[in-house]
Amino acid sequence: MFKIRSRRAHHVWLSATSWRQRLVFWAGALVVGLVAVAFALAADRVQELFDRAVGIMPYLPVILSPSLLAVSAWATLRWFPNSQGSGIPQAIAAHHLRDPESRRRLLAPRTMAGKILLTLLGLAGGASIGREGPTVQVGAALMVGCGRLAGLSGQRGLVVAGAAAGVAAAFNTPLAGIVFAIEEMARSYENRASGLVMVAVVLAGISSLAVTGNYAYFGRTDVTINHAQGWMAMVVCGLAGGLAGGLFSRAVIEAGRLLPLWLQGFAVRRPVLFAASCGLVIALIGVAAGGLTFGTGYHAARMAIDGTAALPWWYAPAKLAATAVSTLSGIPGGLFAPSLSVGAGIGSVLSPLLTQVPGPAMIMLGMVAYFAGVTQSPITAFVIVMEMTANHGMVVPLMGAAMIAYGISRMVCPVPLYHALARRFVTAARVRTA
Repeated sequence: MFKIRSRRAHHVWLSATSWRQRLVFWAGALVVGLVAVAFALAADRVQELFDRAVGIMPYLPVILSPSLLAVSAWATLRWFPNSQGSGIPQAIAAHHLRDPESRRRLLAPRTMAGKILLTLLGLAGGASIGREGPTVQVGAALMVGCGRLAGLSGQRGLVVAGAAAGVAAAFNTPLAGIVFAIEEMARSYENRASGLVMVAVVLAGISSLAVTGNYAYFGRTDVTINHAQGWMAMVVCGLAGGLAGGLFSRAVIEAGRLLPLWLQGFAVRRPVLFAASCGLVIALIGVAAGGLTFGTGYHAARMAIDGTAALPWWYAPAKLAATAVSTLSGIPGGLFAPSLSVGAGIGSVLSPLLTQVPGPAMIMLGMVAYFAGVTQSPITAFVIVMEMTANHGMVVPLMGAAMIAYGISRMVCPVPLYHALARRFVTAARVRTA
């Protein structure tokens, strides 16, 4: 029996159809990496142009932000359904849905194109969003599309592989891509999908490195902590980041219940005007903050880590508020980069309490804690921050802060944010097919 099975497996491995499927899959993974890099470069360019324009005309966002967020919300509703928000909930929902047509709607080519274009439009309007979550949905859509072309079965595995490749290429963090696939997408280890994930991450990483080279997203740091105050910093940042992240997630999930009734009705009946109103709030926060809260928050976090600029005490709450309003507006845009930036602000404001701990170490602990609090994916959180800073000396403190934050966040918000949002897409799909 073993010999018969071995011969069959050998025949399948050598068949022309099998090789065609592999080649299409490999090409798809390479394309995910290239698209992720192109998306990142475009997002950086849009952010740069926005910052330059605001530097010349500080009050420009008061007009620009409401206008572009309204256009983004209108286009989402009119032309690009299922492109709203982060994109990770759609990828999670597509992984759980067994109906191919429902999965196709969440990962349609039009949705993928809209995700990229409207995320860039949101950044052009100063929204506090990132492009990493959208890259997850785009990566999943590309892999499923390539699988359909190759006649591959098991599209649920392709969803996970594409999402992992998107994370790996977006941040140049291959380990985080694999961990994200296991911890966030599937919430369990699937042997059948593990090979797809590994190959997709490697190939997407190769194509990304070919364009951008080997780099650390936030630069390279070598700070460590090895004394009592350092371990106290791990606990303090874990508690503060977990509480703030849990409250943010709870607010987003229960926004329909927490908002006043008149505002709920306004959001439902006039979603485009509601998005414009959100844009005005984002603009006012940004103008009051001197432009610091606009966009992804990447530059603010990087300057805090490398010590070239200190973040003011009000940065974390202001950036959190801008991110919450951007999320509630319903436009496409992710949470990864803004969450890391909020976490950097938390670490910065806590740093004076523990003077013996290096400032960059506090920043990293704040980042991992708040990120873990928002996503409730502690392993992804510490791996992604470790890879982004190329700092392996902080692994244990980062792990500790992430786990503490995860525990606190679970007490505040029992259901993980992305999975709570994914349930809405799953429910809508099942109602549509019923």
